[in-house]
Amino acid sequence: MASEPSALELKMDPATLYREDSFTDRRMGLIRVLTPVTSDGLTDPHRKVLYVGEAQLLTAAGPLPLSFEIEAASLGEAAERFGTGAKAAVERAMQELQEMRREAASSIVIPGRDQLGLGRSGPGPGGGKIQFP
Repeated sequence: MASEPSALELKMDPATLYREDSFTDRRMGLIRVLTPVTSDGLTDPHRKVLYVGEAQLLTAAGPLPLSFEIEAASLGEAAERFGTGAKAAVERAMQELQEMRREAASSIVIPGRDQLGLGRSGPGPGGGKIQFP
């Protein structure tokens, strides 16, 4: 198909490259520092350094990875703000999980009705589908 990307079309943008460094306290999580670089690998002073926090939320289904941006001007400031960012990421994850539960609970399909519950789905009687009263 013409709309599918081929391996030849996949390429990185040399104007938006970052060098990545990771820092951890071996207890709470990880801070990834993304330093903008030029296509030559030199630090690009015209773009700002990005700080991304990473942590895990332990759930009954297993660990859920969390990733969140930290607004900071330095690594030390990012470390100080890590807890606030992690708390906000946990709250967002909990809201998303609750929304997924609501969607799953409301997706009950009643045989003989379309998905909106407005009428029959599929062909009428004798159309080859099993119908329940």
